[in-house]
Amino acid sequence: MKRIIVSGVLVCATTLALADAAIGKARAATACAVCHGPQGLSMQPNVPHLAGQPEIYLVEQLRNYRSGKRTHEVMGVIAKTLSDQDINHLADWYASLQLSVQER
Repeated sequence: MKRIIVSGVLVCATTLALADAAIGKARAATACAVCHGPQGLSMQPNVPHLAGQPEIYLVEQLRNYRSGKRTHEVMGVIAKTLSDQDINHLADWYASLQLSVQER
C-alpha cells in the first residue's frame, strides 16, 4: 500500500513539474481573464482570486469542475475544454503569481 501512495505522489509531482507558466498565462488570457482578471485578481465579488493559490489546489479544482465532481454553471463548461496539460499550465501560472498583504 505504501508503494502505491508514494508512486501517486511522484506521478503528481512529475506532472506538475512539466507545467509551463508562460503557456498557462497565454491560455488564461483567453479562458480565465474575463472573470478572474488578467493577473488572477477578480474584480467581481462572487468570483475568487486565483493568483497565488497553490498549484496542487488549482489542479484538483479544475479537474473536479471538468469531471462534474464540483459544479458551477460557467466553470463546468470552461473546464470541459481543458486538457490535463492545459490545467497544469494554468495552475503553474496562477501559483507563480505572488501577492503581498498590507494592513490599512
